[in-house]
Amino acid sequence: MKIKVESEKIVKAVRKLEGVEMVLENAEDAKEALTLILRRADLLNVGDLAKLKEVKVSSFQEYKTSAVDYAVVFLLEFFFVPDASAESKVALIKALQEFFNKI
Repeated sequence: MKIKVESEKIVKAVRKLEGVEMVLENAEDAKEALTLILRRADLLNVGDLAKLKEVKVSSFQEYKTSAVDYAVVFLLEFFFVPDASAESKVALIKALQEFFNKI
């Protein structure tokens, strides 16, 4: 399962949770920031989080209206343990998206 998240939302989330102003230059930086976000047990259901095996992060530029008006967007691909149910996968991703939408 994959979702996309604008870099600004990830930066705001880390600022809110950790009080650190991160600069996301690439997918590696975004993965590090996402690790900081996911380790906060109060954000997500711990049972669903335990079923998450890995998150692969890649980046691309999304052009809104012109070549100069763009946002860096990170594509988050979630890999779960084989026995993870569809419900727990959706619950974790939905909780993470809701968190980013509140930021």
